[in-house]
Amino acid sequence: MRSVDKTKRYLVTGGAGFIGFYLSKALLEKGADVIGIDNMNDYYEVSLKEDRLAILQEFENYHFIKGDISDKETVFSIFQEYKPHIAVNLAAQAGVRYSIDNPDAYIQSNIVGFFNILEACRRFPVEHLVFASSSSVYGGNKKVPFSTEDQVDKPVSLYAATKKSNELMAYSYSKLYQIPLTGLRFFTVYGPMGRPDMAYFKFAKKIMADEPIQIYNNGDMLRDFTYIDDIVTGVENILCNPPAPDENGAAYKIYNIGNNKPEKLMDYIAVLEKCLGKEAKKEYLPMQPGDVYETYADVSRLMEDYGFKPSTSIEEGLNSFAGWFKAYYFN
Repeated sequence: MRSVDKTKRYLVTGGAGFIGFYLSKALLEKGADVIGIDNMNDYYEVSLKEDRLAILQEFENYHFIKGDISDKETVFSIFQEYKPHIAVNLAAQAGVRYSIDNPDAYIQSNIVGFFNILEACRRFPVEHLVFASSSSVYGGNKKVPFSTEDQVDKPVSLYAATKKSNELMAYSYSKLYQIPLTGLRFFTVYGPMGRPDMAYFKFAKKIMADEPIQIYNNGDMLRDFTYIDDIVTGVENILCNPPAPDENGAAYKIYNIGNNKPEKLMDYIAVLEKCLGKEAKKEYLPMQPGDVYETYADVSRLMEDYGFKPSTSIEEGLNSFAGWFKAYYFN
């Protein structure tokens, strides 16, 4: 298995996003050239995206383009000018609940945008395209842990439906145009400089403001929380190791990438309270539309093929997040 090759040029879409930022930073620190694209939208606070971007722009080998992957001309011009060897598509409209009220954003970014990336990889061939899928594709599956062998044809949100669509689109492009493709189903990624729309981040803000946190399904939920450093290591291991063609001629693989250890939501909140040094006021609510009871990743394939082994406990991860959070918002 090859490690990250610093002689390669990497394109990271969603480059100012949470995972995109950390992956880009890791590649830049290894001396690789990285091209980032991000539309810097206001789905959550733009200032946080700008602060991530400012860190990346300190590297001479970083090139940033403000643009939207749903604009085919922008995407094609980037591929034509920079000729990336490896592309990582992390740009997407995220969030399960937001998709219920704002479906258009998901079709434009997650469907049209990903189609443009696939088309660009067809016109300007790459050695490997890695793309973000989501644990949301498992919907209300009752069997745990979630395996990539499971049926995922009953999504409970439009967000999940767009991610499953991405997987189908990717497979067809791999078979038709010999594009090596790897899809990653991310499981609840968290950490410093994370996404403010995620539950742990919202909890932290409300706890520090002495406002009640909203706990759905009366707290009876489990999540496979995965720390950002473990995610980045897993993605790095994959980048320069594209899949071999299958019996149908498609060089395509899909993997779960998670902690492989679901935590009870109330336990997670208790650790967060301890790390912040403050107890939360709690408001218990019923399950929300589009939400699921449990996420639990079977990562055996990723461990077997790439040596993936998450090692960060929620105590370590939330302590790092809480330290950053208090310094960022209260210093």
